[in-house]
Amino acid sequence: MLFATMLIPAFAQTTDTQTTGIDPALLAKATAGDAPSQVLVGESYAAGKGVAQDYKQAAEWYRKAAEKGDIAGEVHLAALYRDGGGKSFPRDLAQAAEWYLKAAEQGDAGAQGTLGVLYSAGWGVPHSDVEAYYWLDLASRVKGPNQEKYAANRQNIGARITADELADVQDRVAKWLAAHPR
Repeated sequence: MLFATMLIPAFAQTTDTQTTGIDPALLAKATAGDAPSQVLVGESYAAGKGVAQDYKQAAEWYRKAAEKGDIAGEVHLAALYRDGGGKSFPRDLAQAAEWYLKAAEQGDAGAQGTLGVLYSAGWGVPHSDVEAYYWLDLASRVKGPNQEKYAANRQNIGARITADELADVQDRVAKWLAAHPR
């Protein structure tokens, strides 16, 4: 901790007692701006691993990584806003959708699938079966444990959009896939 104290004394002085259970090397990397380390420190606060559980601190660390365009930071921050943390960190579905969108636009299938669900229910975003189908279609094209679930949800949503809307969505999907080869 001495190294971190020498580099940024104000931060170290205010957080010494709060971060004593976090590996000092990890904390130093996170404080220096390493996004994966920032996510790990955020996870420690979210889980109460080595430190007292503190969703506000978790969100601050996730946000540092997310604002750099780090997908893991964006997804963790989005999930925290989606689920909330009780009175200390209330749910904010609009913020959740905003951060899921950032990760989804970078190709994260989990964020795409979750965004599809948010649009299908109108949680944090305006209800839109067309947008729901779009994001679920993209998510269902990625091999993984949730691929079938995304495909099934997409098919359910597909029954609620018109043939013209479906054609437009398929064009958008094709353009997205061409611009983002996986």
